[in-house]
Amino acid sequence: MKFSTFFLLLACVSGAFGQPNSSFYVATTGNDSNPGTQVAPWRTIQHAADTVRAGSTVNVRDGIYEELVSINASGNASDGFITFRSYPGETAILDAAHLIPSGRQGILTIHNQSYVRIEGFEIRNFRTAEHRLAPLGISVTGSGSHIELLKNNVHHIENNFQGRDAPGSGGNGFGIAVYGTDAKAPITDLIIDGNEVHHLKTGSSESLVVNGNVTNFRITHNVVHDNNNIGIDVIGFERTAPDPAVDQARDGVVSGNLVYSIHSRGNPAYQNEENSDGIYVDGGTRILIEQNVIHDGDFGIELASEHKERATSYITARNNLIYHCHTAGVSIGGYAPERGHTDHSTVVNNTLYDNDTSATGSGEFQMQWNMADNIFANNVVYAGSRCLIAVNKSHADKNQPSVNIDHNLYYCASGAKASAWAGASATETGFDKYVESTGNDRHSRFLDPHFVDVAARDFHPQSDSPALAAGTTDGLPVGELDLEGSPRVKSGKIDIGCYQRQ
Repeated sequence: MKFSTFFLLLACVSGAFGQPNSSFYVATTGNDSNPGTQVAPWRTIQHAADTVRAGSTVNVRDGIYEELVSINASGNASDGFITFRSYPGETAILDAAHLIPSGRQGILTIHNQSYVRIEGFEIRNFRTAEHRLAPLGISVTGSGSHIELLKNNVHHIENNFQGRDAPGSGGNGFGIAVYGTDAKAPITDLIIDGNEVHHLKTGSSESLVVNGNVTNFRITHNVVHDNNNIGIDVIGFERTAPDPAVDQARDGVVSGNLVYSIHSRGNPAYQNEENSDGIYVDGGTRILIEQNVIHDGDFGIELASEHKERATSYITARNNLIYHCHTAGVSIGGYAPERGHTDHSTVVNNTLYDNDTSATGSGEFQMQWNMADNIFANNVVYAGSRCLIAVNKSHADKNQPSVNIDHNLYYCASGAKASAWAGASATETGFDKYVESTGNDRHSRFLDPHFVDVAARDFHPQSDSPALAAGTTDGLPVGELDLEGSPRVKSGKIDIGCYQRQ
């Protein structure tokens, strides 16, 4: 062996003074027989994934990589993550335009691995029209811990199947999907942060989802938009994990996300129905949903359960801004009497403006079936032209209400006497009559919140707003920060709505 060749091979495994080399490179001009150095990079990301070990960083140079990648090794707590990233200042593109999914398959797949970080990739163009196939952008399955999906751009993942067996039963496709399928060990310590997930055709599925045995997760600062079904979903009880005791995404945070233009109308799985959610918890538990902005979709936030005798429970949705949604701003409860229920969930300090724009009859706050021990408080609710404030489809017991509703600020341009509050058996028209007949909202008011400029979508309260210092902190998980990160309580007082005026 020539000395120069020997030295090059040695350099790929050792740095200065014999320390392991942790940086490797992939480029469209490379070759997988190279040592993976910056001057002699590998050609494929898959070769890097098959080669590197704990503590390694794979820098993928600018260009298009037409391959499906499976991560087959884990990092660890002592040696560190295995990181795959676009080289700083460049964008590596995983493009599947000429590839066909085999069953349920991701462009990038992580199965039963831990301490893996995926950062800064563009992942795109995985399509099918076959009902039995399911393309995914990023797929995480099995078990594992410390998985980070950061600042990736996932788009044009499509299932274009044109039929359906029943409403919501069409083809399936996903942008980012994390499925905890192992009954013995969860996917835990998961971070999904700073990604853009957009222009998807997901059929019956979701844009960004955690499902099954997934715990201790954070879904933060993502931008999810222009997709034809649910934006962000936290799911339980779909038999994703074989043990029902752990088949429930739990103990997570959904925070700081921007979700918009999420519509199911025209999706073959739903035809003309407008029932996609910006953020949906379907059977999850102990989830915090805060500081998100959701607009111009179907539902804003929905806390429900699709499975009989199963609950979405212990959810806190606070300091969110929801406006111009086609159906309800916030919806809780099973969507039919034979479905599951929502309990011990709190909707507090949110601002809802002009939702139910398609006049579906869902109102700003929709209460469906099978609810217990829920709270709706400190919210600004500014209804649209129909002035439909709230809809309660269940027959509530006045002595033990399924939702405690109080300390809210309501308004619509047509006035308090025109406001409508639909119950299971009758509709009350007028704020005072509604309070008298239901016992709800004893400390709430019907007044213009005096937003700064709704035409400019500025929903901050002006200095004369009746929302200022009008809320309650008594027994409520109001949190420390408002939508913009300002202190939530000032001099012991809290404003109603998602903003705290300083």
